[in-house]
Amino acid sequence: MTALLVDKREVRIRRMFGSIAPTYDLLNHLLSFNIDRYWRWRTTRLVPPTPGTPILDLCTGTGDLALAYDKAARGQCPITGADFCHEMLCRATAKSERRGASGRIRFLEADAQHLPFPDNSFQISTVAFGLRNVTDTDRGIAELVRVTRPGGQVAILEFSQPRSWLFGRLYRFYFRQVLPRVGQWISRSQDQAYRYLPASVNEFPDGEALAERLRRHGLMQVVWHPFTFGIATLYIGIKNSSIAP
Repeated sequence: MTALLVDKREVRIRRMFGSIAPTYDLLNHLLSFNIDRYWRWRTTRLVPPTPGTPILDLCTGTGDLALAYDKAARGQCPITGADFCHEMLCRATAKSERRGASGRIRFLEADAQHLPFPDNSFQISTVAFGLRNVTDTDRGIAELVRVTRPGGQVAILEFSQPRSWLFGRLYRFYFRQVLPRVGQWISRSQDQAYRYLPASVNEFPDGEALAERLRRHGLMQVVWHPFTFGIATLYIGIKNSSIAP
């Protein structure tokens, strides 16, 4: 196995995201040309909430996917947003309060590799653009599956690599050359967060490679949906009802 070149130690990832929290939302929307909003909206449509059933948004960051699910559920689902970066959670909490959702969404500080929830707690467990940043990817997947109810769904939205020859070349130039410079200029990240982004995407499995990894952790009927020519991909799996708690 090839050794990973990207430094994903917990202390570095937590510090890096904490430092870019003030400009995180601005850069997400700016650098994606606002398409990230569409990706989250599509996630709530492909993995729709059922009124009254609990939802987990892991690596919630500033809470965008948790809020998208609250809107999709029309406030009828209890939602938990978890992240190990305190600065991100402060912004998620403030954003939730501004949108009148604070009574329906709770945010708590938790490590994706050691979740403080009982087995079989959530009907839907999601993570958007966060699994790639978990130090031990398999541990993160195992925890997602553990806290999901048998028959419940796990949904992972993550960056991927476009396969089209022409679009892929154009996108890679933007992603590797333009995005890091703009992101660094605005965020002033001492950890070079926007150079870490393309490097981590390049190392992370996508397509069938990630789907097979999910199957090994007990997810069935795993499918994936490329978004925007494959810039991002949504992976969906159902927890095997025969998995013992």
